[in-house]
Amino acid sequence: QVQLAESGGGLVQPGGSLRLSCVGSIRVLSANDMGWYLQTPGKQRELVARLTSSGSTEYSDSVKGRFTISRDNAKNTLYLQMNSLKPEDTGVYYCNGAPVPIADWGQGTQVTVSS
Repeated sequence: QVQLAESGGGLVQPGGSLRLSCVGSIRVLSANDMGWYLQTPGKQRELVARLTSSGSTEYSDSVKGRFTISRDNAKNTLYLQMNSLKPEDTGVYYCNGAPVPIADWGQGTQVTVSS
């Protein structure tokens, strides 16, 4: 069974940067379309960045130009580079297949953007 583990979150000031990582238990990240999702209290989980198995990327309007999704196949790791962070980026970030999840949801990693 596929397991995904997110890390890299933390507390950062507005305008700061973070890099999130997602490690897969087996080599699924390169073979599937993957994404990063953001969940904030009271809202549904939202797909903010997607990377297809062929290397194409898509971003939600809210993060376009600030976030970059990438993948290291050798490390079976998916990344999300987050720059120019805003308070509205605050929430728990999860990785999974996108748009169709391929695994149970992990614990996610908390990102808090606050001064």
